[in-house]
Amino acid sequence: MTTGTAAGRKYRALLPMIASYAASGGSLVISSAAQLLTFAILARFLGVHEFSLFVAITAVANIAVHLCGLGATECLVRRVARDPQIYPVMLGHNLILITTSGLLLVILGAMVLPFFFKVADDPVANIVLITVMLATNIVLVRAILFTEQVFIAFSDFASANKAVVGFALVRTAAAGCACLLLGVSTLDGWIIWQFSAHALFLVACIKVLAPLGLPRFQLVREELRLGLFFSIPFILKAARQNADLLVLSLVTSAEIMSSYSVARRIIESSYLSVDALNRILYPGTARASMGGLHNAVGRVRRIFLAALAISITASVTVWICAPILPYLFGHEYTSLVTFVRYLCWVVVPVACWAIPLEALGAAGHQGARGAVLGGGSLMGAALAAWATWYAAPQGTLISYYVIEIAMMMAAWLTYLRTLLRSAGESYPRSGAPAE
Repeated sequence: MTTGTAAGRKYRALLPMIASYAASGGSLVISSAAQLLTFAILARFLGVHEFSLFVAITAVANIAVHLCGLGATECLVRRVARDPQIYPVMLGHNLILITTSGLLLVILGAMVLPFFFKVADDPVANIVLITVMLATNIVLVRAILFTEQVFIAFSDFASANKAVVGFALVRTAAAGCACLLLGVSTLDGWIIWQFSAHALFLVACIKVLAPLGLPRFQLVREELRLGLFFSIPFILKAARQNADLLVLSLVTSAEIMSSYSVARRIIESSYLSVDALNRILYPGTARASMGGLHNAVGRVRRIFLAALAISITASVTVWICAPILPYLFGHEYTSLVTFVRYLCWVVVPVACWAIPLEALGAAGHQGARGAVLGGGSLMGAALAAWATWYAAPQGTLISYYVIEIAMMMAAWLTYLRTLLRSAGESYPRSGAPAE
C-alpha cells in the first residue's frame, strides 16, 4: 500500500512536466506542420528553378542568423531562470548585440551575394531584393525567435508556445495569400510578402513583451565570451548543414537539389520532438546544476532516455508517412521519398548528442560544449562538401550519418569527462562522493 502510494505521488509529480511537454511538443508539431505547408506552397508555385534559388539564399541566411546576436539569448535564458530581476539588463544586452551584428551581416551580404544570385534582371533591384531577403531571414527572424526565449527564461511555456505557433501560422498565411490567392510565382514577389509578414509579427512580439519591463541598455561583458562560445558552434553547425546544399547546387540538377532540400527540412522538423523536451527542461537543468554538473546527473539520465524513445518514434513516423509527400510538394520532386526514407533515421543519433550538450550548456560549460559542436561541425562541413562533390547524392547521404554518429560519441565523452571533474571538485568540500 505504501509502495503504491509512493508510486502514485511520483506519477502525480510528473504530471506537470508531461503536460508541459505535451503543450510544448504540440506547439512545435503545429509549427513544424505549418512550416512544411509553407515550404510545400512555395515549392509548388515557385517551381524547381526559382525554389532552388530561394533555398540557396536561405542557406546563407541560415548560417548568418546564428551569428546575429552573438549567442546572447542563451545567457538570457540561463541567468533570468536563476534571477528574474536581471531581465532588464539581459534584454538591453540582447537588443544591442542583435541590432549591431544584424546590421553588419545584412550589409556584408548585400555586398557579396548579388554577384552569385540573380533575383531580378535589373542590378539595382537585385541588390535591393537580396538585401530585403537577408534583413528578413537574419535580423527579423532572430528578433522574433528572441521573443520565445524570453518566455522560456521565465518558464512561461504557454506564451512561448503561442509565439512559436503564431510565427509559423503567419508565414503560412503569407504564403497562402501570396501564392494561392494572388498567384505569386516568382522569388522577387515572395520576398516582399515574406518581409511584410515578418515585420508585422515582430510588432506583435514587441507588444506582448512590453509588460515584462523596459530594457537597460548595457553590455554584460562577462557574457560576451560565453555568448561567442554558444553561437560559434551553431554557426559552424549551420555551415555544415548547408555545405551539402551549396555544393549540390553546383554538381547536380535543380530537381535533386530541391528534393534533397525539402527532405532535409522534413528531417530537421523531426528534431522538434526532442527540441520540445529540451526547451522545457533547460531552465530546470540550469537550476539543478548551479552547484556543479554532477548535481544534475540523475535528471540528465532521465531526459536522455525520454529523448531516445521520442527520436525513435519520430523516425518511424517519418518513414511510414514518406510516400504521401509528393502529393503535398508536387510530383516533379521525384527523388523526395527516397531521400526522406534514407535520412529519417539520423534523428536518433542527433537526439543522443543533443542531450549531453544541452546539459553542459545549462551547467555553464560553454567551452566544452562549444568544442564538440564547433569541432564536429567544422570537420562535418568539410566532409559533407567533399562527399557531395565526390559522389553526389550518395556521398551526401553517407556523410550525414558519419557526422552525426561521430558527434554522438564526442558529446558523451566530453560530458562524462566534465561530469567526473565536477564530482571530483565537489568531493573535497563535501567530504563524501557526489550523488
